[in-house]
Amino acid sequence: MQGINVLGTGFYVPENIMTNEDLSKIVETNDEWITTRTGIKQRHISTGHPTWYLGVEAARKALDDANLDGSEIDLIIVSTTTPDYYTPSCACIVQRELKATNAMTMDVNCACAGFTYTLDMARRYLITGDVKKALVIGAENLSTIIDYDDRATCILFGDGAAAFVVEASDKLYASFLGADGNGAKYLIAKHNNPTRWHKDEERFNDGTPETDRHYLSQDGKEVYKFATKILPFAASKALEKVNMNPEDIDCYIPHQANLRIIQTASSNLGIPMDKFYVTLERYGNTSSSSIPIAFDEAVKNGIIKRGDKICLVGFGAGLTYGAIILEY
Repeated sequence: MQGINVLGTGFYVPENIMTNEDLSKIVETNDEWITTRTGIKQRHISTGHPTWYLGVEAARKALDDANLDGSEIDLIIVSTTTPDYYTPSCACIVQRELKATNAMTMDVNCACAGFTYTLDMARRYLITGDVKKALVIGAENLSTIIDYDDRATCILFGDGAAAFVVEASDKLYASFLGADGNGAKYLIAKHNNPTRWHKDEERFNDGTPETDRHYLSQDGKEVYKFATKILPFAASKALEKVNMNPEDIDCYIPHQANLRIIQTASSNLGIPMDKFYVTLERYGNTSSSSIPIAFDEAVKNGIIKRGDKICLVGFGAGLTYGAIILEY
């Protein structure tokens, strides 16, 4: 497959940090309970930053890294589950702030697998030749949909954004994306809409939990079962497309949801954990921004080098999943 060249990367997280000790003051939990079950020690929490602002800050760093400005971008795709508006899109506001007047824009919601989806979408535009340079952003303000009285979810999530600037190239590339809508009910956050004057509740009952609130809710056991199965499956399917084995990958960048999930994926692939770059301890689960945050940090720390073969693999609500094999 014709691939992509990653010209620049960058990420941004709010300065405000919520530690496990901080959480123990507002909900019944403690550091040991959270760490043993998730691997998370802290997460960055927005103090009023809009989602678009997080995305813009990350994008500016990626553009600086690529030595480009906004006017040189032809396509902006923002992956987010927490847009600031129904309309306009987050991507439109990002375009405005970056003065990227030549770029077409769109938002995509594939939850925590969103960055693999959006990066793959950008590649498909790039290989047509109509788009020369694309900006792909994962931006998430998850604290806006978290119930901080629910210790099952509030311990997991943080806020942040990360971005890639990419162009078409002849570098190694493969992807495998999919979804299982039968699992939609296992991880949801409803729109915070007012009740309509008429509701046909029986006809449109879709099996999701009954709630009038917009907070995120999940069936942890079902999500865990799905994640531990789908991460190695998606990675293996992408590897097959380029006739590679799991051990041929220099670094795995998984979605940062839970350390146990990553450890199980590592075991099922037969790959040691030291090939997986993990940021959970510092940022928690930042949904579709977790993979690009980890990637950028791994690059800046010298873990990922030019020419390395990388596997990006994630899963999320929907239920969605995706894996990408690329050469950095």
